[in-house]
Amino acid sequence: MNPPAAPHPNPLPGGEGANVGLRPREPINGVLLLNKPVGITSNAALQKAKRLLNAKKAGHTGTLDPFADGLLPLCFGEATKFSAYLLDADKRYRAVLQLGVTTTTGDPEGEVLDAREVAVDCVAVAAVLSRFTGEIEQIPPMHSALKHQGRPLYEYARAGIDIERPPRRVTIRGLDLLECTPPRVVLDVRCSAGTYIRTLAQDIGAALGCGAHLTALTRLGSGGFDLAQAHTLGDLEGLDAAERRGLLLPADVLVAHLPTVELDAADALALCQGRSVAHAAVRPGLTRVYAASRAFLGLADAADGRLVPRRLLATGQT
Repeated sequence: MNPPAAPHPNPLPGGEGANVGLRPREPINGVLLLNKPVGITSNAALQKAKRLLNAKKAGHTGTLDPFADGLLPLCFGEATKFSAYLLDADKRYRAVLQLGVTTTTGDPEGEVLDAREVAVDCVAVAAVLSRFTGEIEQIPPMHSALKHQGRPLYEYARAGIDIERPPRRVTIRGLDLLECTPPRVVLDVRCSAGTYIRTLAQDIGAALGCGAHLTALTRLGSGGFDLAQAHTLGDLEGLDAAERRGLLLPADVLVAHLPTVELDAADALALCQGRSVAHAAVRPGLTRVYAASRAFLGLADAADGRLVPRRLLATGQT
């Protein structure tokens, strides 16, 4: 009689015997502040971090082009429910412009369209920046992910098709000249969400009469987060699973700008069951809601002395 076959030493997830003797994968919930490197897409960085954390659900809060680096907040699990609040937050960038050269994409990945002699000095550069502070209009670039009839604009651009784009209003809250050695100019940009720094570089170059394109871009801040808080993919690779999870911030950091309300056990349960609850101390508007244990429950709309569930965590956990 042949001896019984030995169990497979490495059962595949979802395969025969996959659940025998194995603990279920622990849910990964939270926010990772990643310092994205130059040379990869935001999605590639997200997928690598997702694998390293062994997470099921993940998303990022604002794309950085492959040539750009810097702060890329990543959301995992339940935190993805609140990613839009950081997506819409103000951003801060360090932008490097080359005057005198324009490209098809407004950045170093495009083909050179025109090259001119640069006859402007730093006084002229500083003077023109005031024209681009405050609320301004931008025409979104063709090489962008904005959709037209269900397709991103960059697909039309690659096919040589130009689509008319209406201007969009954005706000440049601060535009400071950090370095000026023409044709190289370095700017500190503080702006509203939706601002295209490539377009800003092109428009500044046009205003100076010599053209310009963006040669490097680093995101320094997003919402209340700073690049100094971020971790690299190399940092993650050098840690074990528990240490990687320890880098995650709780989901409520994404909505820290909102007022808070704490509920007793009965009201917390009612809210989590989808019912509105009375709360006399609530200010009108979107509100963070916590249980008495300080567990973050999610968001509710406050009106007329009541809280109406808006976006709740599945488990009332951070």
